[in-house]
Amino acid sequence: MTTPQAPHYIQSIAPYQGGKPITELAREIGLKVEHIVKLASNENPLGISPKADYAIQESIFEIARYPDGNAFELRSAISQKFKVAPEQIVFGNGSNDILELAARTYLTPGDEAIYSQHAFAVYPLVTQAVGATGVVVPAKNFSHDLSGMLAAISNKTKIIFIANPNNPTGTLLAKDDLYAFLKQVPTHILVLLDEAYDEYLSAEHKSEAINWLHEFDNLLISRTFSKAYGLAGLRVGFGLGHPQVVDMLNRVRQPFNVNSIAQAAAIASLADEDFVARSYALNQAGMLQITTGFDALGLSYIPSFANFVSVKIPNAAQVNRQLLQKGVIVRPVANYEMPDYLRVSVGLFAENAKFLQVLTEIIKSA
Repeated sequence: MTTPQAPHYIQSIAPYQGGKPITELAREIGLKVEHIVKLASNENPLGISPKADYAIQESIFEIARYPDGNAFELRSAISQKFKVAPEQIVFGNGSNDILELAARTYLTPGDEAIYSQHAFAVYPLVTQAVGATGVVVPAKNFSHDLSGMLAAISNKTKIIFIANPNNPTGTLLAKDDLYAFLKQVPTHILVLLDEAYDEYLSAEHKSEAINWLHEFDNLLISRTFSKAYGLAGLRVGFGLGHPQVVDMLNRVRQPFNVNSIAQAAAIASLADEDFVARSYALNQAGMLQITTGFDALGLSYIPSFANFVSVKIPNAAQVNRQLLQKGVIVRPVANYEMPDYLRVSVGLFAENAKFLQVLTEIIKSA
């Protein structure tokens, strides 16, 4: 018996692997869930905003009804907060959905998408899934080489993906450099600027790209509620761009792609600036705690502007297995061409401390 055959470019996709769930590790090694620390998926260790928690409880009573497919109230809240027109906003089932919508809308077999080495794994996935070709530009000090990306543009280029800050390296492009880059990209090429970690940037480094939308009709900015807002499990993100670009994305967007509970939680989260400020402060302190621990162990790491840090460790794969045996989940990043690194999300003080304690024991026993 034969089964229907998918196109060759689908068959050759390596599925995305997320951070190992706590419950999965608990089953594998026989530990209690409460004894496991997960620092693998860049989640907010504070959880969710109290306002979002209340909104979730209230919205459950309407769960039998379809959500607002146009997300009118959430659209209004984002429009007011970010000073953009409602028709400049498109919603996604997480910001990953925005990346996929862009690929499905603007890429066809034979087209090219440009992205950096060590950049988010979803860029090549969405590119390959539509039969387009990914063009990988070698990184420069683990960051995007913008000059190299400009040089890689061909008559087949339709999209350029840029993450700022980048995942998994945590590197940040200077605003002046990014602006100058946009000025040089041909206007028929979509530049997708992935700003999933913007809430973790200081006032000095925070993005100004939204203010550039009036100048660059080919700029699409993706944002998420999964990181600093803590709504990773609800899957809600959004894109900001020219109304014509947004209109095209909405033509391929699935109806009701953001559920009603997610919409309610996102609206409440936007209104809780104190929670975001606490999340930022906790991340700053936790980053210092973890990197100070790395310094004490003589480990080098990539300075990060996000809520995670990638550390260089001899025998990283083996150390990762040993961490798992001790109930600590971090993220190996060999699939990002960084086989000697582990990416560690910033957690609560006690979680960070347990990770550093276990890591110290492993290194000293080697």
